[in-house]
Amino acid sequence: MTDIELIELTKAYVALSNAHRIDLIMQMFAAGARYTTTTGGVFRGRAAIADMTQGYFRRYPNAHLHTSNYQCADNSVSFDFTMKANDVDSGEEIEHSGNEQFEFTADGSIKKITVETS
Repeated sequence: MTDIELIELTKAYVALSNAHRIDLIMQMFAAGARYTTTTGGVFRGRAAIADMTQGYFRRYPNAHLHTSNYQCADNSVSFDFTMKANDVDSGEEIEHSGNEQFEFTADGSIKKITVETS
C-alpha cells in the first residue's frame, strides 16, 4: 500500500473511533493484532482489543481525538493527538495528549497500535 493509502486508513480508524463504532473498528485489525498503551497495558487479539475499547467508551462516553502531524514510513503511520472526554466515574473533564503509531500488514490490516501519552 502507498503511504497516502496508509494515512487514509489511519484517518478512517480515527473517524470511526470518534464515532465510537467498535463494530467497524474491529474489522480493521489483523487476527493477531496487538494494542499497547502507556496507561492501560497490552492487549493481544481482536477480542481483548474489543473488550478494552468497549470499557474505554463506557468510561469516556464522549471521548474524541483531535489529531495532527500524520507521518508514514515502513508500513507504519504515526500521529499526534489530544483526547478530550468526561470521565463517568469521577464526573471530571479530562484531556491528555500523546502520539499513536499504527503498524500495518501488507494488505492494510492493523497489526499493532502503540499509544504513548505525555
